[in-house]
Amino acid sequence: MISSRFERDYGFRRDNVRLGNWRDAPWNVWAFRHVHELIPTARIAATPGLIEEPKVDADALTAHEFVHDGERRTIAATLRQTHTDALTVMRTGRFVADFHAPNFTLQSRHILFSASKSIAGLLAGMLVGDGLLDPDAPVVQYVPELAESAFGDARVRHVLDMRTSLAFNEDYLDPMGDFARYRRAGLLDPRLDGVPEETVIGFIASLRKGASEHGGPFHYCSPNSDVLGLLIERASGERYADFAVTRLWQPLGLRHDGCVTVDLVGTARSGGGLCMTARDLARVGEMVRLGGVVDGRRLVSADWMKETVSGGDADAWRRGSFADWLPNGKYSNKWYQVGNASGACFAIGIHGQWLYVDPLRETVIVKFSSQPQPTDNYLKHLNLALFEAIATMT
Repeated sequence: MISSRFERDYGFRRDNVRLGNWRDAPWNVWAFRHVHELIPTARIAATPGLIEEPKVDADALTAHEFVHDGERRTIAATLRQTHTDALTVMRTGRFVADFHAPNFTLQSRHILFSASKSIAGLLAGMLVGDGLLDPDAPVVQYVPELAESAFGDARVRHVLDMRTSLAFNEDYLDPMGDFARYRRAGLLDPRLDGVPEETVIGFIASLRKGASEHGGPFHYCSPNSDVLGLLIERASGERYADFAVTRLWQPLGLRHDGCVTVDLVGTARSGGGLCMTARDLARVGEMVRLGGVVDGRRLVSADWMKETVSGGDADAWRRGSFADWLPNGKYSNKWYQVGNASGACFAIGIHGQWLYVDPLRETVIVKFSSQPQPTDNYLKHLNLALFEAIATMT
């Protein structure tokens, strides 16, 4: 009975989803919502006793039309084209629309992939505000195990802004390359026969420096953000998941447990393993919109938030690896800036995960997706156009 219902809901059997195919379509639709059934995770406990507000109908929103690349389209059609699992919109602090694909609910957790990095950036900012983490300090002051690695002469600021020099190729589709080895260290891919098991910190410690010096152009390499997770643990003296509970989940009043994937020794994949509900991620975005404040309480310092949403080096971005799809952007403290008139910023993860914050229009948008390909620049542009259209709706 359970198996037949699962098959009716998803079109395949549960035992078809394995560690070797969980990111591939069509299995990813289920897997992205049930990562904890495939990969070890650490719990991030929600605030006890808080009740989620009722779902807000999204029909009026999805019927709205906008123009992209000269073509008029509805939001509903765009959600289908971009393989959307959930879309949640907040305006002036209130939920105004919740779109859910079949079998998705207000309680469904979804993996953020690299949008996890932006959460790590906020947690790091809390420690900077506490005086426990110095952005100008050497990485090895906190994580001496990395002394012989590429990070041996890097500073925390280089890690925060993706300006380390790493001999690392972030090729998501190469089954035998650097990134595949990185995934295996995080238990995200099956172990290979005859290949020794690694931990995340062991993998990072093996990385070599690139040809240039640290502090050059923006260079997107996910291991930077796992180093940031290690920095957070060492500076705070807490496990990553526990620190997220005490400083973000419960102070912010998040309604549902989150989780983060961990490796063989329990090291959190802060660079891509966070899972949470759409509404709870929107609540994080609302805190960002309000400059680090929630219900009149400051969770992140004003200076850190200002640097996050409007700082960064424009020249480093223009010379970097993502300027082709976001030409006017910047990057600071693990957050992207659109470079538009409204000062919008966002977090993004592969396969179509987004947290978009538009301070001028007082709008926060979360979008979870199961795009078949890890990256697709056309869909990035289409999603950004979608968010602009939603933010400008009256």
